[in-house]
Amino acid sequence: MYRIERFTVPELVEEASRRYALRPALAMLGGTAVRYEELEPRTRRVAALLGLLGAHPGDRVALASENRPEWGLAYLGISRSGCVAVPILTDFTAEQMGNILEHSESRIVLCSRRLFAKFSGRSEGRIFLDVEDLGILAAPEATPRPTEAAIAAAAAAFESPPIGADDLAEIVYTSGTTGSSKGVMLTHRNIIHNAWACSIFVVLRRTDRVLSVLPLAHTYEFTIGFIIPLMHGSAVYYLDRPPSASALLPALAAVRPTIMLTVPLVMEKVYRSSVKPSLEKIGLYRFAVLRPLFHRLAGLKLMRTFGGRLRFFGIGGAPLAPDVESFLHDARFPYSIGYGLTETAPLIAGNRPGRVRLHTTGVAASGVEIRIGEPRAPSGAGEIQVRGPNVTPGYYKDPERTAEAFTPDRWFRTGDLGFLDESGTVTVRGRLKTMILGASGENIYPEEVEALLNASPHVAESLVYGDESGLTALVQLKPELLQELGARGTSDGAENAAARLSRSVGEAMEHAGESLENIERAAAQMLELIKREANGRLAGFSRIGTVRIQHEPFEKTPTQKIKRFLYPRRNQD
Repeated sequence: MYRIERFTVPELVEEASRRYALRPALAMLGGTAVRYEELEPRTRRVAALLGLLGAHPGDRVALASENRPEWGLAYLGISRSGCVAVPILTDFTAEQMGNILEHSESRIVLCSRRLFAKFSGRSEGRIFLDVEDLGILAAPEATPRPTEAAIAAAAAAFESPPIGADDLAEIVYTSGTTGSSKGVMLTHRNIIHNAWACSIFVVLRRTDRVLSVLPLAHTYEFTIGFIIPLMHGSAVYYLDRPPSASALLPALAAVRPTIMLTVPLVMEKVYRSSVKPSLEKIGLYRFAVLRPLFHRLAGLKLMRTFGGRLRFFGIGGAPLAPDVESFLHDARFPYSIGYGLTETAPLIAGNRPGRVRLHTTGVAASGVEIRIGEPRAPSGAGEIQVRGPNVTPGYYKDPERTAEAFTPDRWFRTGDLGFLDESGTVTVRGRLKTMILGASGENIYPEEVEALLNASPHVAESLVYGDESGLTALVQLKPELLQELGARGTSDGAENAAARLSRSVGEAMEHAGESLENIERAAAQMLELIKREANGRLAGFSRIGTVRIQHEPFEKTPTQKIKRFLYPRRNQD
């Protein structure tokens, strides 16, 4: 990695282009790679074009596109022009995207042709450029249309304006699990320092190959899967379609990545739909003493599935289910747990692969300080608070929220509850806003109850919240279970079904009827059994009172976190 002096994104472009010139930088799977030596002239062209279209340093320029090399070139070009990038998540609705353009006052938008349709009602007065070839998709009538000769001349004469480390680099609008999107301001120092600070967890090499599957508009993928590789001369590969199993498996075989980032849901699905059922078919697996050996063997197979060369598999964005992490630990899979927020650019704490302490989120990144706020009895957990060069200066055009986000002595309030032990290791318990206060003042963390429910072989996902009657759980049953119920129904009583819960669902539903009434009864009995099993492992104060079926998949953010704020309200409507 080059020596960082200015802590700005333009410095990254200049140094990386010069030091790693002929190495591949960014590529679509199966396409021709953009070499490092091309980064400087191609981003200079973007910056020059923005200048010709009237953009000035400090202006906001929106960026909305699927992951592709041109996304990175556009972002780097915006930064070199001195403008402020406004990356927009592709999963936002047309209304959300339009609101972001309005709130950020973005007059120029770099977008893909597919996403351009989402802006059809908000294009008036704005210039839209095709992110792939920089052609004008829409613009006011009076807008001058620069010729190729004019762009080339402007690029040749381009000189980057003075850009400081504490100048604003981007405004990131969060996907919001609490129902309120915020414009998080991040400076050049926030981004570049956090990328450098991650070196205590992973040091990339020029020979590393990164397979990028998470949205680049999210700080997790942007910092760790884009900025860090460019700092070290690594190659980043993108898919030309969503990362479904049918698209991901051939991509893993083709790229054979050494570095990859994902959210917990991906690994949880792999484990529960493939790995765990295969292990449970082995007779000797029922002996606990032999399970670590079988986990290790399964881990070797899992490594081959991911291309066989992984040395860093980052998992972040949400808590990882304890049973899945225990498997990865036994399997010696090179996973790393990270913890952070958009507001911290994003990493606060993490682990090195092979040195992960089970069910913790690791130690602070370099230069980041962590403290725990006033403990909330009786659990002893307190709010995790941080400060450091990676912390946002605040929310765009929102001084009230900015003031609320910081303590009087200027520590950022994460809104997460956790512990910090003597070694500096952080353990996150849950969100402050989702914590439920028990009848006798106990702290109940719904995320922990959900992890227990989700470990059931019959549960796809769950969400727990508190109401007048105590704890309520919304449970989405696995599709294969619903198919089984639909095919067979049941007329068994819950007690008889409970006695056979350890057998297959098919056996439990053996004496089924065909009517819809019986099918619904069967589902209700299964929910009751799931509740009993979970409550048998929970403390009395955190036991579930009511379980309701969730028929449709939960609505999620682009990083696959459930939008919790929607469900208690929907359930009561």
